Amino acid sequence: MATQEVQEYYDATTNRGPRDDLVSAIQLTTQQGLAIDCGCGAGSDIAHLRQAGFAVQAFDVEQESIDRCLKRYGSDPEVTLTKASFASFEYPKADLVVADASLFFCPPSDFSQVWQKIVTALKPGAVFVGSFLGPRDTMATEQYDKAAFWPAVSTFTEPEIHALFKTFDVKKFHEHELDGKTAQGKDHHWHIYQVIAVRH
Repeated sequence: MATQEVQEYYDATTNRGPRDDLVSAIQLTTQQGLAIDCGCGAGSDIAHLRQAGFAVQAFDVEQESIDRCLKRYGSDPEVTLTKASFASFEYPKADLVVADASLFFCPPSDFSQVWQKIVTALKPGAVFVGSFLGPRDTMATEQYDKAAFWPAVSTFTEPEIHALFKTFDVKKFHEHELDGKTAQGKDHHWHIYQVIAVRH
């Protein structure tokens, strides 16, 4: 069952507009075939992917996420929703993989195998867009409420992220660090690396 904090996050992001990175990634794709939405949450990215012409396979480990997305997209035959973790999801061949603010929650013990699955799923010329958690983010510290959200998060240094993209043409790499508020209005120090890359 999703915690109150997770449900509040879904409420706050249900009708969120497309992030600039997603718009840019869609523009880089050469074929609007299949997109994978990793950790789809309340489903805001699904709406923009469908508007761009993609069929979407979306997954989330939270049943609350799947239930909300079923209400929005259950009648759309081009949207497939699966309750799964990063490790258990079966990744089809895709033209675009979206992992925005979600790979954080892949347990460190699973990350290597999950990343290999994502890389393998991307067709040559396909696009990855996503974000990685830096070591100075609040979620990487003792102040992070692991009971409210997730017991373990994966964090990366800049060299470690660059190493993940050896077989990609990196179109954007941006380190984002500032103090601000979460979608629920709580104080947070953000340390995020944003990446858009095309698979060789």
